[in-house]
Amino acid sequence: MRHYLPAFLGYLQGERGASPHTIAAYERDLKQFFDFIDQWFPDTDGAVDVQLLRWYLASLWRKGLARTTIGRKLAALRSFYRYLARMGAVSDPVALDLATPKKGQPLPKFLEKDEAQTLLTRPDTTTPLGLRDRAILETLYGGGLRVGELVDLNLTDLDLKRGQLRVMGKGRRQRICLVGQPALEALQVYLSKARPKLKSPRSEDALFLNSRGGRLTARGVQMIVGKYGPVSPHALRHSFATHLLEGGADLRSVQELLGHASLSTTQIYT
Repeated sequence: MRHYLPAFLGYLQGERGASPHTIAAYERDLKQFFDFIDQWFPDTDGAVDVQLLRWYLASLWRKGLARTTIGRKLAALRSFYRYLARMGAVSDPVALDLATPKKGQPLPKFLEKDEAQTLLTRPDTTTPLGLRDRAILETLYGGGLRVGELVDLNLTDLDLKRGQLRVMGKGRRQRICLVGQPALEALQVYLSKARPKLKSPRSEDALFLNSRGGRLTARGVQMIVGKYGPVSPHALRHSFATHLLEGGADLRSVQELLGHASLSTTQIYT
């Protein structure tokens, strides 16, 4: 595809009347895209599919680029592939289906796998509160839960044998979350060694308790997570989704695990 670039730039200047500034910006953006393909997908022979484009977008997000910058790069890709389709060089211009990020909406942050593992091991597991915190971190990361979903969990929502949590999500939509073995082990230890020591007459059926034996609040969980690193509960949810996709999970499965009503909502995690 790179060899079409000079002709495309000439088309922008001659037929579209684009300014030199716009042409230079499109040239930089498209060369960056071609360099990405050469580095990470050298065997594609220039063929581009939706998955490759999502990986490219993920690489831009990881660089911390603003949504406006990413939107401009997508505009360059869409314009280029529209030109290729017009010239008959491609039959399926997949770049045209990519949505431009909304202005002003911050991108969710996420941790690399080694960063997540470091965070998970920071609680002091010789204390009841440390065991609770470890279980909270593991559940947020291992199940991809929203903080509101986590604090609403009751003991009856946990099935240790099946490794499942029954979660009430947005819109009162119930779903089953599968949690990994590390989260299950952390929950088992919390339930056997920590929760009984935190429990009080006001505890009722709440799964996660505060130091006074009451149900933890969303604010309380945010403070707990922030105690172990400059990260939010949502960053752990985002990390869960990102690492699943990096491991080969398909977008539809991740959508179901996250409890998203729309697939387009899940695409931000790609």
